[in-house]
Amino acid sequence: MIQITTRSADETLELGEKIGARLIAGDLILLFGDLGAGKTCLTQGICQGVGLEKEAYIRSPTFTLINEYHAKIPIFHVDLYRLEEEAEIINLGLEEIIYSPAVTIIEWSEKLKSEKNSNEFKYGIQDRLEIHISSKNETLREFTLLPVNLSPREPSLFPLL
Repeated sequence: MIQITTRSADETLELGEKIGARLIAGDLILLFGDLGAGKTCLTQGICQGVGLEKEAYIRSPTFTLINEYHAKIPIFHVDLYRLEEEAEIINLGLEEIIYSPAVTIIEWSEKLKSEKNSNEFKYGIQDRLEIHISSKNETLREFTLLPVNLSPREPSLFPLL
């Protein structure tokens, strides 16, 4: 586990780029944080780090539910905020996306936690990078990164700084 503080949107983007540069096909990023915590800003940086051109318009898929971006590795950006029922999540085809050879970033990942055990996730999710975001004020964000079962890679995901 690593904790990182950013003091501006630019620093959050930079953190995302550093994370994205270390991701490989098949990686799953689970984002946790309240509204306005910086999930979409971090995702913009991650997408750029994976290789998406900086001019690409990266927006939260709150209403579309899934955005797909074409970089050197395909990227799926999923937002579960508006989904309330398990059937809605299943109908997204989320399992296909999670287990595809893409980088998948999911906002509002707490909706994927098992009802029986809050330390486990539905759909057989084992390998993941959890990023918990806490907004301290208008610009200050605290990020807790927890890699779980991620395969070794070069350069190493940690340390990021």
